[in-house]
Amino acid sequence: MKARNLDMTVYAGLIAAGIFVPLLFPAFTSQMAVMWLMVLMAVTWDMTGGQMGYNSLGNIAFFGIGMYASAVVQIGLVYDVMEYTAAFGAIKVDFTVSQYWTGLLLGIGFGGVAATVFAMLVGPFMLGLRGPYFAIGTLGLAVAVAEMVSGWRYVGGGSGISMPVFPGEAGTGSVVFYVMLFVLAIVSHMVIRAIYKTRFGLAVNAIRDDEDKAEAMGIHTNRYKVIAWMIAAFFMGIAGAIFGNMSGFIEPLEVAFPTATFGIFMVAMALVGGKGTVWGPVLGAILFHIVKEVTWTHLLGWQWVALGAIIIINIVYFQQGILGWAQDRWPSLFGVTVDEKTTRSGQTEAAE
Repeated sequence: MKARNLDMTVYAGLIAAGIFVPLLFPAFTSQMAVMWLMVLMAVTWDMTGGQMGYNSLGNIAFFGIGMYASAVVQIGLVYDVMEYTAAFGAIKVDFTVSQYWTGLLLGIGFGGVAATVFAMLVGPFMLGLRGPYFAIGTLGLAVAVAEMVSGWRYVGGGSGISMPVFPGEAGTGSVVFYVMLFVLAIVSHMVIRAIYKTRFGLAVNAIRDDEDKAEAMGIHTNRYKVIAWMIAAFFMGIAGAIFGNMSGFIEPLEVAFPTATFGIFMVAMALVGGKGTVWGPVLGAILFHIVKEVTWTHLLGWQWVALGAIIIINIVYFQQGILGWAQDRWPSLFGVTVDEKTTRSGQTEAAE
């Protein structure tokens, strides 16, 4: 009961912060929108990396696929995409308010679907790999997808795509996209947390603990692995679609498929907060993003050193992450019951 009350308190605090902080600090709306994006990335990565034990370095591929899928839908509803992305500027671009919002909503939905379908197609093959082979394989997949898009002239190739301009007053667009990412982050966490409480959650934890034994017990491990990856891909695809419109311009290597930044950040954030826990990725994402913004503002040139130091300290001293360390220290606060009788007998045996 205490754990449930704690969960509700944390949700209430996050929602209150999401509503009131932008009102108090309107100049930082875009930075806070990215913070919620970081939360979503860490939470979805942890679904496979923490709960299932499959450490992916390629989830950023879903983000980029959702971004480009959304762009194609938004532009294709009004213009020929090939002409729109032509370097010589063959057409005069003019989206009406109705065209913009229709395209945006359809694009966001299609971005999530496209990323999910991609995960469903490549999942059975990629998730057949284990350990470091899976991590390296997914990294190669993300790099390969980025390179393929870079050479695809239909979507502008390496030149990128200018997204439709938000049809509102200056500054309004950042608030709209902030709200979208904020709501998406909260909803995705609630949905994934609810999934963990079902048979599905028990199955993916069994895969993490011992996949061979899970298979011997009759669990269709590959099916559960692919479904988990598809769920993560769905939310990442939607996030990519929103972030692409928020950026206003997308290109393959730095915005859509930033493997060296967002692709690594989502792993680091889950590790810092405590992978395999419900709230660890959220805590890690918020702390990591705050430190990142502060160091990049006041320690320009040393920001990578600061972020690297955080990761090293985490790996050396807090391998279970901040929340994992807290759960070991105060288990009752997180709803974990410790049998004192068993603990005492264990200590007695150890002393003997």
